[in-house]
Amino acid sequence: MRNPNMENPILLYISLALIFILFLLKLLQFSNSRTNQKLPPSPTGRLPLIGHLHLLKHPIHRTLHGLSLKYGPILSLRFGSRLVFLVSSPSIAEECFTTNDVVLANRPRLLMGKYIGYNNTTMVASPYGSHWRNLRKIGSIEIFSNHRINMFSSIRKDEVKRLLCRLGRDSRGGFTKVELKSVFTDLTLNNMMRMVAGKRYCGDGTNNEEEAMEFKEILAGVIKLGSASHPGDFLPILNWFGHSFEKKLKKMGERMDRFLQCLIDEKRNNGGGNTMIDHLLTLQQSKPEYYTDEVIKGLILVILSAGTDTISITIEWALSNLLNHRDALIKARIEIDTQVGQNRLIDESDFSNLQYLQNIIFETLRLYPPAPLLIPHMSSNHCIINGYDMPPNTILMTNAWTIHRDPEIWEEPLKFNPDRFRNDEVDAEKLIMPFGLGRRTCPGAGLAQRMVCLTLGSLIQCFEWERINEEEINMEEGKGITMSKLKPLEALCKARPIINELMEDVD
Repeated sequence: MRNPNMENPILLYISLALIFILFLLKLLQFSNSRTNQKLPPSPTGRLPLIGHLHLLKHPIHRTLHGLSLKYGPILSLRFGSRLVFLVSSPSIAEECFTTNDVVLANRPRLLMGKYIGYNNTTMVASPYGSHWRNLRKIGSIEIFSNHRINMFSSIRKDEVKRLLCRLGRDSRGGFTKVELKSVFTDLTLNNMMRMVAGKRYCGDGTNNEEEAMEFKEILAGVIKLGSASHPGDFLPILNWFGHSFEKKLKKMGERMDRFLQCLIDEKRNNGGGNTMIDHLLTLQQSKPEYYTDEVIKGLILVILSAGTDTISITIEWALSNLLNHRDALIKARIEIDTQVGQNRLIDESDFSNLQYLQNIIFETLRLYPPAPLLIPHMSSNHCIINGYDMPPNTILMTNAWTIHRDPEIWEEPLKFNPDRFRNDEVDAEKLIMPFGLGRRTCPGAGLAQRMVCLTLGSLIQCFEWERINEEEINMEEGKGITMSKLKPLEALCKARPIINELMEDVD
């Protein structure tokens, strides 16, 4: 008589052995198919099965920068069963996103996109095709067009004014210490949420603190999970064993979905309004088969997750740079006092006259891009990159952090120098790529630049700023898919005369 307890383990071991053999055969076939192809240089130290995954250390953009210095501006890596091209040259990046833009418009399918990005159907994660083109059209025309952005200018202006009053209450009598990371996070969260759903989450006069805390926890969880390079994305066989990472992603995706659905249901039940959700629900009435709740949630997810964190990070890096380079801070203040004065607050219509302020932002984005590694692309067909064969389904990683510090383009590339953009011949928007390149560049770049410029300019106009001691601000970056500061910015601020008038009006 057979013992079933003995039979099951034997079947399990046989199955695992067969899977392993099939995997090795596929890997061998995959390798042999490329023997006649010319691939870029590849780092030494490649291990069986996992390839070069063991080389990745945080911060990953610095690790990849070190590899590019050793092996060249384009190299091939093996992440498990996947072939990866790493590009660290501006000319090669331009070739990728001009000559080969369509071929490289796809995205690799990752667990993050599956569980957080509605099975890779959002504007960021969706493969190139009709669905993505429709999403892009909605984003460009209905959400991020100049007309739509201008409609929300009063929200940006009001939130910045609230921030100035918040800082001004305690600093009219002298310098006051303030922790700015949370301040900037609250500012951007209120801005984005008011545009999306018409509600404030943080600060005086709000009744949504619990809801705000819920969203902050979800967003922090998504960023944390996104910063972890899960081996199962590159070695699918590992997904057969241990599902803790997938379970966390699935749970976080479900929390995010419930949160976004509540926002939609609230607007649908209340009716009326001029928010992004209201507008998308109107479109849903005319084309319900396409503007489903899931499509709307995917659009909102991209707006909130991409906008809230990256904008606040950029403002924090910019002010940190100015505190370490007081000459630039004084120069920016003189420009603002000359062009705007102390009788009224900066308005978005002033930006064209504040070139040095814009140069500060360009230089900050150059040195500290919020996404140091652009969102990965993937080739849909064979193409040639810098004379090398790129096979189909190859992942393309672009190290913007390295490109922005290329000594062949930038004089003293590690130095913070806003004056480098003073020459009219320098096209900063082409030489730096914090928002990506090509047809999949971030459609919200215009909104982000307006928010950063208005906030930073207002802080310079309304306050004097000092470091809390003689030590320079720590400029080390932390971990994550976005490049936040390792240590949150703390500084001393003292109100300038314009704040007194602003506070009198509020009082």
